[in-house]
Amino acid sequence: MTHAHGTGHETGEASERERALLLRVAEDWVEAIVSDDAARIGAFMAEEWTIIGATGPATREQFLALVASGDLTHSAMRLAGEARVRVYGDTAVVTGRITNTAHYRGQRYDADEWTTDVFVRREGRWLCALTHLTPVATPANVQETSGEEAT
Repeated sequence: MTHAHGTGHETGEASERERALLLRVAEDWVEAIVSDDAARIGAFMAEEWTIIGATGPATREQFLALVASGDLTHSAMRLAGEARVRVYGDTAVVTGRITNTAHYRGQRYDADEWTTDVFVRREGRWLCALTHLTPVATPANVQETSGEEAT
């Protein structure tokens, strides 16, 4: 596929219209997760959706089963700051800093993470195919991961 020069697609730059649409999809996706409604969440996911977190990958089925059982709930989730949106044909990458409060089997977890969602356009809709989470570095965990001793 060839794009005309200057369209921005060579670098993934999204048009204002594409950017606004994908930000709306990403916001609706966050609202669905906080709803704790497995069917609503699943409507935003491609069948092959995978989430990558600190403990490794989990499938769409695993994630939705945790939500449906009530073992995993989210009471808050919000985008902190500006998201980065790139579009490559029928694939889009949305990266932003997300803060959230989740409960897993009754235990509360507060997270501050860089989240990258890969969306694919299918039948005119954007569906999330991959979510990758990276904890935001704090001064303490930067020292731990760099091998420096805390002083």
